[in-house]
Amino acid sequence: MIFSAFERMVAFRYLRARRQEGFISVIAGFSLLGIALGVATLIIVMSVMNGFRAELLGRILGVNGHLTIFAQQGPLPGYAGMVDQVQLVEGVTMAFPQVEGQVMATANGVASGALVKGMRREDVQRRALLSNAIMAGSLDAFEGNDAVMIGTRMAQRMNLTVGNQITLISPQSNPTAFGSIPRLKSYTVAALFEVGMYEYDNSFIYMPMEAAQTFFRLGDAVTGIDILLDDPDAVRSLREAITTAIGPGKRLYDWQQANSSFFTAIQVERNVMFLILTLIILVAAFNIISSLIMLVKDKGRDIAVLRTMGASRGMIMRIFFMTGASIGVVGTLAGFVLGLLFCLNIETIRKGVEFLTGTELFSAEIYFLSRLPAKVDTSEVITVVLMALILSFLATIYPAWRAARQDPVEALRYE
Repeated sequence: MIFSAFERMVAFRYLRARRQEGFISVIAGFSLLGIALGVATLIIVMSVMNGFRAELLGRILGVNGHLTIFAQQGPLPGYAGMVDQVQLVEGVTMAFPQVEGQVMATANGVASGALVKGMRREDVQRRALLSNAIMAGSLDAFEGNDAVMIGTRMAQRMNLTVGNQITLISPQSNPTAFGSIPRLKSYTVAALFEVGMYEYDNSFIYMPMEAAQTFFRLGDAVTGIDILLDDPDAVRSLREAITTAIGPGKRLYDWQQANSSFFTAIQVERNVMFLILTLIILVAAFNIISSLIMLVKDKGRDIAVLRTMGASRGMIMRIFFMTGASIGVVGTLAGFVLGLLFCLNIETIRKGVEFLTGTELFSAEIYFLSRLPAKVDTSEVITVVLMALILSFLATIYPAWRAARQDPVEALRYE
């Protein structure tokens, strides 16, 4: 054992301060609380940031492809052969054609912009995020020239339900003898979906691909081919193989290019939050230094007696090191447990706080997601715990060294 039984006994005795040493005990208690709160806050904030990124990434990639093939200009004809060639590339799990276009959607006197995505029903069924997100209606009715599937938030905003009509107005106009007039068509709502991301639930409209080709006057062409990969982070390594498979005259656009600024901002925010919240633990470590220095000053006579009884400088240093380190270890463990419990119950806590305060803490319109996510990263938790322990141990070295350097003769001269 590094610490003897006598050293442990004296160290823990100093942690239980008597009445005249109560102020020192209060400072030590605040140091322990500061470390616990710092560790818990770091774990919670990092987990929420990780969860936020994972949820956004999962929904963005669950609705959109990891890679999309576009023509250099205009629509993309002859897509069937390209889909077959791309699916032969190792690392590609699925490729499907789609039609995409902007429209104005209107119903019950409410109008707003929307994005139409034309897909085959079998492709929608293969996209688990979409097929598992049907809240009303069924994909069985997702066929023909007058069926669409809209998000629940759009349905709420326009007061629509399954079986109601929604009118779509295309930016492409019809020329007539009296000038150009907007082209519009009414569709029946076949199903409602909710993927949990506000932007998609509020503004996406899914339509059978043949109906979308007719509405946007594309003939037998599509606007692009979405590609799903085994590993979303492998887009750069597979670009060359996919480019070779589809031939010249096409361009590839991956999810990292489409969302680079968004995820870069999240990463920068995570790093800044980590640095700022680390200062909480650093302040608590300084509190340990101040409380130990006061304890060493108060225990000068005890140190002198121990030295005259044969205690070495190393023994005195280990006693005070253990006293300060115990505060850091207990505080770190308390913060670790508190942080994990908070992360595991964060959605319940959010709903409870909203119920008690009567305010909405996590607005889907602002944060994109409909629930507060938290994803605990084991490596980050270990990093936070180790950092708190190291700072706590470093904070005890100087006061312990000062205690060991005290001259017992000077300490007992006026006793």
